[in-house]
Amino acid sequence: MSITVNGLDELKKLAGSDLGTSEWIEITQERINTFADATGDHQWIHVDPAKAAEGPFGAPIAHGYLTLSLFIPLFTELLDVQGVTTKVNYGLNKVRFPSPVKVGSRIRLVGKLAEVEEVPGGVQITVDGTIEIEGGTKPAAVLQSLSRFYA
Repeated sequence: MSITVNGLDELKKLAGSDLGTSEWIEITQERINTFADATGDHQWIHVDPAKAAEGPFGAPIAHGYLTLSLFIPLFTELLDVQGVTTKVNYGLNKVRFPSPVKVGSRIRLVGKLAEVEEVPGGVQITVDGTIEIEGGTKPAAVLQSLSRFYA
């Protein structure tokens, strides 16, 4: 369930808040192949199911950057900021991929609004995110994302 705020003042009041957990999404071979086509990264560990089955993970795995790219659609399930003119992905402070995401796995995001700070014309938020793998002992990704919202 999404938290909705209207404007920068309401967003500032959420600093330090847990944002909750997104829905699960499945990582299909089709999604992995589409990402490989978009990025030109066709390494066999991602796109060759037969060879990957014999590899170190026993199945094809998602690209780490595919997992990372899903942060934004998962994050939009957690926080909806209304009453602003522009929303900008400003970057990352850090990111790690502790565990591979095998094809057929489901992932979700757990988020915390770690910080809200003023920038000229708006605010910058820092979100601590953990992308979990259903049934996994380690997360797929741990990251700190920066976004800016302008009035």
